[in-house]
Amino acid sequence: MASFGYCVLVRHGATPPKNYGPRTTCYNRFVRWRRAGVWDRIMDALAAGRDAAMQMIDTSVVREHQHGACIADNNHQDMGRSRGPPTSKIHAVVDANGSPVHLALTPGEAHDNRLCSVLLSALLPQTMLLADRGYDADWIWELARQQGAWANIPPKRNRKDAICFSPYLYRARNMIERFFNKIKQCRRVATRYDKLAANYLAFVKLASIRIWLRANEPAP
Repeated sequence: MASFGYCVLVRHGATPPKNYGPRTTCYNRFVRWRRAGVWDRIMDALAAGRDAAMQMIDTSVVREHQHGACIADNNHQDMGRSRGPPTSKIHAVVDANGSPVHLALTPGEAHDNRLCSVLLSALLPQTMLLADRGYDADWIWELARQQGAWANIPPKRNRKDAICFSPYLYRARNMIERFFNKIKQCRRVATRYDKLAANYLAFVKLASIRIWLRANEPAP
C-alpha cells in the first residue's frame, strides 16, 4: 500500500517501477479505489486514532496546472480564479500531532471558514480548537461551544465583544502549517494536475495516509 501510494504520488507523468506495470495501470487502479471509497475508509480508520485534546483548522491554496484547468465544467471542479492563474484551496483539520483528521476542497477564492460547519461537526468534548484570525466569527465560537469544545482564536481588530484568547496556547497552531508543508512535498499535491476535483482530493488523502503510516511506524 505505502509503496503503491508513493508510486502514484511522486510526480505527474513519472515512470513507475517495472513491477507495477504501465503508469496508466497505476492511475486507473487509483481511480477505481477512489470510486470504491477505499481512500476514504483508510483515512477515516486512521483518523479515528487522533489525539482529541487539540485540533487545528486552516487552508492552503494550490495552483492549477494549465493541463488540469482545461475542462469545460471547471466551475463544478473546485477551480477558482480571483487574480492570477486558477487555484484550488485545501481545507484541513489536524490533531495535536499535526496528523490529518478531515480534508476538503473548494475553489481558491472561497473564504477560509466556508466549510467549518462540516469539518468541525465532530469535535469531541473538552477539545481545544486552534485557528487563525480569519476564523474569528461568533457562529464558529458557538459551534465549538455546542459540542463541548472551546476555541482559542485571536480576535479580529474590529471585534466589539471581548473573548478569551491565550497567545501561549496558540503557538501550537504551527502543527497545521507543518502538515501542509509535508503534503506539498508530493509534487502531485503541490500543483494540481487533475481535472477532476474528486481525483485531486483523493491524492491529498493518499498523501495524508502516508503521514499517518509514518507516524505509526515502530521505532527501529
